[in-house]
Order: sequence, then structure tokens, then C-alpha cells
Amino acid sequence: MQSPSPRVRLFLDQALAQGEAAVLDRDRTHYLKNVMRLSAGDAVAAFNGRDGEWLGRIETVDRRCVALRLERRLAAQPVGGDFWLLFAPLKRGPGELLVAKAVELGATALVPVTTERTTASRVRTDRMRLLAIEAAEQCGRCDVPEIRAATPLGEVLRDWPAGRRLVFCDESGGGRPIVECLTEARDGDAAGPWAALIGPEGGFAEEERASLRSRPYVHAVDLGPRLLRAETAAIAALVCWQAVMGDWRRPGDLPAAARA
Repeated sequence: MQSPSPRVRLFLDQALAQGEAAVLDRDRTHYLKNVMRLSAGDAVAAFNGRDGEWLGRIETVDRRCVALRLERRLAAQPVGGDFWLLFAPLKRGPGELLVAKAVELGATALVPVTTERTTASRVRTDRMRLLAIEAAEQCGRCDVPEIRAATPLGEVLRDWPAGRRLVFCDESGGGRPIVECLTEARDGDAAGPWAALIGPEGGFAEEERASLRSRPYVHAVDLGPRLLRAETAAIAALVCWQAVMGDWRRPGDLPAAARA
């Protein structure tokens, strides 16, 4: 009978292999000792985004650190989708919610994009990284999305990578229904890398909207009849992409390009 997976998962920024040791920092030590009440001999799961998920065993616990020893690999590194979430920075509460839910919903990169009407004055990418790690540990992911520096929208569009499509969530109501757009693209075997762009609380300026619509890789979409908060729009766009083109479907349902 296979033993149950450990109830605690940790992201470790180091190579993972049988017999390797890991000495945890003060925050992780506090979490394991004082929050989860683990002690020597207890098991944890570890991942680093490259080497799959590993079973680790606590060897030593003292006042300042906890040391683990990796025993065996529990699962190979999965091959996930490739979906970036671009969003105008938000205030702390909504912004932290967006990061956590984007990780749970499978975004592979989080890209803060400054626009004409962006209201948040500071982007804490270090804080976003910590939130993303915590969310990945809790939701069972074996990777952590890339967190990028805040970049003006014009620069993002200027440097856009060839072959990646962009779903532009147009709050003006001028786009196609998002599910209709994605389904048509999927049935046309457009299963390559995608991204979604969510605007600021005040919406996009007319010049920004016109610039987005003029680009051949941009698909302007509509998220329904109700006005959504920015964090809700991000969650909605991710849910739609996962349901139509992502890993919520059976592998046999995916287009050939996605299974390759």
C-alpha cells in the first residue's frame, strides 16, 4: 500500500536528488516547528520547479534551523501549459488575491504592466514572489510562476515574443465573447503559448485600446455583461483559458500541438 503524500510541501531553491541535504532558513524553520509542529523523522514534500516532487525527511531540529534529507522522488516534473497573466498593478489586498489565484489556476508568468490609468504607486515583486511560492506549496504545483518587473505597456507590446497570442480583456465591451474566441482558436489548432492582459481599475485609455487592437497577435475579448473588478477579471480569464485550452481537459481532448 502506497503511503500518503506528506501534508507539508516546500519549495526549495536548489537541486533535488536522492541523498541531498537542505538546511532551511529561519522563516521555514519557524513554519515547520511552531506552525506545523513537525519534528525529527517527519516527512515533507519538496519541489524546485525542475526536478519533480521529492520526499524529504527531517533529520535535525534546533532553535535556529531545520535540516532535511531527500529520500526519493515522488513524481516527475509535469509538463504544464504556457500562459502568462499581464495585469495593471493593484492595491495590496486585491493584488495579493490576484497573485494567489493566478498560481492556483496555472499561470506560468505574472507580468505587472503599467498603464496610463494605473493607480498603484509601488510594485513589490519580492512580496509577489513569496505569495506565489506559498500558493504553489498549498495547491500542489511543482513549479512557481516567473515574477517579472513592472514594465510600461508600450514596452511590453514593443518586445512581444513572436508566436505568443494575447487575449486583451476589453472592458469597453467591444470584444468577442472570450469562450467563443478561445474555442475557435483551439479548433484551429492554435494551441501554442498564450497570455491575457487585464487593465487597471479605471480601464484602458483610448490610445492604449487602439494600439492593442492594431496588433495581429491580439484577440480583443469580452468577459460578459457585468463590470468586473480587475482581480475578478483576471480570475475569469484564467478560468476560461483553462477550461477551453488548458489542463482542465483530458489529454486526449487537446489539439495535437498541445500534446506534443
